[in-house]
Amino acid sequence: MIGRDSSVMKAWEATVRKTQAVAKKRANSIFGSTYMAHADDEDHGNKEGTNGREAHELYHAEKVLSNGDYYKGDWADNFPHGKGKYVWSDGCVYVGDWFRGKTNGKGRFSWPNGPNYEGEFKSGYMDGTGTYTASNGDVYKGQWVMNLKHGNGVKNFVNGDKYEGEWRRGMQEGQGRYEWGDGNYYMGEWKNGNICGKGSFFWGDGNRYDGYWEDGLPKGNGRYIWSDGSFYVGNWSKDPRDRSGAYYPAGSSEEGTLEWDPEEVFDALGKYEICEGEKVSVLPSQKRLAVWRSSKGGDCGKPRRMSIDGRVSVGVEKPSDRMQLWGCAEGDFSGTKTPPATGVGLDDELMAMQLDGAISRGTSQLQTLKAPTKSKRQGEVICKGHKNYELMLNLQLGIRHSVGRPAPSASLDLKPSAFDPKEKVWTRFPPEGSKYTPPHPTSEFKWKDYCPVVFRTLRKLFKVDAADYMISICGNEALRELSSPGKSGSFFYLTNDDRYMIKTMKKAEAKALLRMLPAYYNHFRAFDNALVTKFYGLHCVKLTGTAQKKVRFIIMGNLFCSEYTIHRRFDLKGSSLGRITIKPESEISETTILKDLDLNFIFRLQKSWFQEFCRQIDRDCELLEQEGIMDYSLLVGIHFKDISENGEIISSESHTPADSECEGTPCTSRADMDLLLLDPTRWASIKLGVNMPARVERTVRRNDCELQLVGDPIGEFYEVVLFFGIIDILQDYDISKKLEHAYKSIHYDPTSISAVDPRQYSRRFRDFIFRVFSEDS
Repeated sequence: MIGRDSSVMKAWEATVRKTQAVAKKRANSIFGSTYMAHADDEDHGNKEGTNGREAHELYHAEKVLSNGDYYKGDWADNFPHGKGKYVWSDGCVYVGDWFRGKTNGKGRFSWPNGPNYEGEFKSGYMDGTGTYTASNGDVYKGQWVMNLKHGNGVKNFVNGDKYEGEWRRGMQEGQGRYEWGDGNYYMGEWKNGNICGKGSFFWGDGNRYDGYWEDGLPKGNGRYIWSDGSFYVGNWSKDPRDRSGAYYPAGSSEEGTLEWDPEEVFDALGKYEICEGEKVSVLPSQKRLAVWRSSKGGDCGKPRRMSIDGRVSVGVEKPSDRMQLWGCAEGDFSGTKTPPATGVGLDDELMAMQLDGAISRGTSQLQTLKAPTKSKRQGEVICKGHKNYELMLNLQLGIRHSVGRPAPSASLDLKPSAFDPKEKVWTRFPPEGSKYTPPHPTSEFKWKDYCPVVFRTLRKLFKVDAADYMISICGNEALRELSSPGKSGSFFYLTNDDRYMIKTMKKAEAKALLRMLPAYYNHFRAFDNALVTKFYGLHCVKLTGTAQKKVRFIIMGNLFCSEYTIHRRFDLKGSSLGRITIKPESEISETTILKDLDLNFIFRLQKSWFQEFCRQIDRDCELLEQEGIMDYSLLVGIHFKDISENGEIISSESHTPADSECEGTPCTSRADMDLLLLDPTRWASIKLGVNMPARVERTVRRNDCELQLVGDPIGEFYEVVLFFGIIDILQDYDISKKLEHAYKSIHYDPTSISAVDPRQYSRRFRDFIFRVFSEDS
């Protein structure tokens, strides 16, 4: 063991020595030129290794920054390393162990408004065992993982309540005991911070309830026991119509009579609420350290600093000229490690925040962005002889019949009966025709039209002309079938003019849509800019004969129907497990769907559009969360305006009048774009998510961070036209998704998987989207 420790120490010392030469060249420390420094008692600098180079010294330093930050403690190779105290200008303070510029070990972090955490840290996070005291007096003592209560812990609330038990991702989940200030307590199962599952509630007078719970109230089988031993057993529900049960006197096996209403239990429990925890505005892992960067060669006359967005500024430090040294896990941003190609290199090891250095990350080493290879028109034309040719004809006949059928002009105020799932119209299509249907060359089939009045009114709301709609889907041109079915097993068909997409769907998806149809309809009535998928019709073809096969179809708008070529397509969910496309750059075409871990841009929207975007994402996610929907995604299409003749995408900084003309798009400057957005006469073709002029900023991911969901911006901008919308909005959090969540949570980080409950999914989705979209300042 001693030999192993010795070899580890030697390896560490050898790594430290590599930085000595660089450290000696630095004329100024990263905190300025005036500070007190003392050699550490252990003179590491005089130790010689096998390579004959000296190890870097450990200092004790006291430094005051021009921005108001203050540090006092151990210092090595331009990083806090050892014991030290750091005071931020906003009043936050950390005192404790540091390792290579990160809080690591035992320490105490305090906020200016009163809260504090004392315990273990790991790579900048509250991680391990620790105690958090909130500003209102609440105290949690227990286990933490990446700033979240996770494991066993005890929380004492200032009002006298107390919870002791299991936590998961910051909320009570698993087995736990919650005691209120009056002595009554619950002991049993929890989920997402609420009483859910099997458990017992004990009253101080000796009465108790044993059974199942949901959302903090009895739900399902349960027994209410009085202190004398008599009990009431049965099915419990908040809705009195769903309750049933029987009363048994103490010591008797025969049912008795009692004038008692279970509603008394619900009334009593209604007074007992679970205290919510205090929300922290700034987490320790989000705090940044100001870093002074030295330069190698070139213009050394003035010190340079690297800002959070990767730009280099000269001279005086600005608030943005900071770099985070706390860690690289998802959700944290550090200074960009890809400096502009200015001819002045920065210290590689300081850029990487590691003692052993890192490879240079200059933009000159980044690959030049190229437009993807041109692809053939999407889909295979369904012509005679195709296996789905008859199905296509049946679909076209049915839609022509449904849309062309005379109907009174519908008001936008629909009756509740119009949304009834049983509101459907069956029509028989014999080959020889009938009084209402034309003759056709296929076998007999039946056509079902779900909620026809609602979808007819939706088409009116979406300003879809009935004649144009029929021509697109049922005209002389055949539909095109996409080459492979989606992950769900559904097939997709495109109309010849690319305006509409038709998807086969499962019965469960049809049920989900019919269930949420009233809320969906009212949502679009209230918000013209809703980003969720537009549905134009729900239909079913039932083939007669021995097969009796049913095929359900949903007709949707095609998000990417545009005169612009879509150069990049991203399907974004905010999860990381499996969210990457394993394809080399040369194989990515215009129709390739890239995913979260492929994303290498931040989308910059003009101020008014960004504000509306944020509002609408919140509204749409609230709708989907209320309807119990998860696994949806934001589909984003990018058209790059400036592309050279050899296919290279030209950044806005490098574009000059001599550059080649943009592919099919007039080159619009930012000033022109602002004028465009301020001129109401030019708004006709632009709306939220459609034909939106914007800019994207390129990002890069750090090599030292395995799963960095959002890369660091590098100050390289491109003029684009954006298209985006929320798709796949018909997936319930059903038993299959719950099982998927349970299985994957065992094998992977539960926060990285897509299958999570609608509430958590909505929160994570919004957090991610608001990180990759921002205001273009």
